This record gives sequence, C-alpha cells and structure tokens, in this order.
Amino acid sequence: MSDDTSGTRNGGAPRVVVVEHDILVRTVVAAYLRECGYDVVEVAQATEAIAVLQSDIRVDIVFSEVGLSGGLDGFGLAQWVRRERPSVKVILTAGSERTANAAGDLCEHGPILAKPYDHAELARRIRSLTLR
Repeated sequence: MSDDTSGTRNGGAPRVVVVEHDILVRTVVAAYLRECGYDVVEVAQATEAIAVLQSDIRVDIVFSEVGLSGGLDGFGLAQWVRRERPSVKVILTAGSERTANAAGDLCEHGPILAKPYDHAELARRIRSLTLR
C-alpha cells in the first residue's frame, strides 16, 4: 500500500481513521468528515485500524468507538496508538457516560465524545487536533 506521507503540515488533508463496528454509523460519520475536507479511512475493528497504522499510509487521527468487537476494544486500540504511534491523536466515543469517563485518561486532548455526539463537535475537535 502506498500513499502520501507528507503530513498535514505540508499541505495534505488531515487523514482520519474511523473505527466503528456499526456500518451505518461509520458511513454517516465518514461521509460528514469527507464533506469537511478530511481524508477518511473506514474500518470496523481495531485490528484493521492497526493494519492501516502499520502501513505506509499517513494517519493524523484515530476516531474510534470504545465498544468494538473482535478481541481488541477502543481502549486497547488507544493504548496501542499511544505506545506505537505517539504522534497520532486519538478521539474515543462511547455510549455511556461511565465508559466515557473511563476512556478520558487515554485521550490526552480532552474527554471523549459520548453518544449520540454532534458531528459538528467531532469536526471541531479534529480540526483543533490537526492545528497543533
């Protein structure tokens, strides 16, 4: 797999990996982010996100559901990203406030978004992270 690796600071559109097991939610979020000018990679599981992160595709932000299926959940993915790709920012989303609070420690750039989240708020958060 080959792709641009120049980074957002050199003029490329910020790339967001959207990790969501629900295809309807993932499709809507990805379409909205594309309309906002982001380059989006969609995956259903953490293992797929890790494969993207290990490829030569530049990734700026991982936006992941906490409750993923397939062995590794969003918490595990966030921990992997912090350990293996520390320059990649992570935004987590969860369906319950309790889970959202627990996940906050893994997102150094503010609390996670609780579902249902506002798409404009997600775009604002991504924009603020890519300007750093």
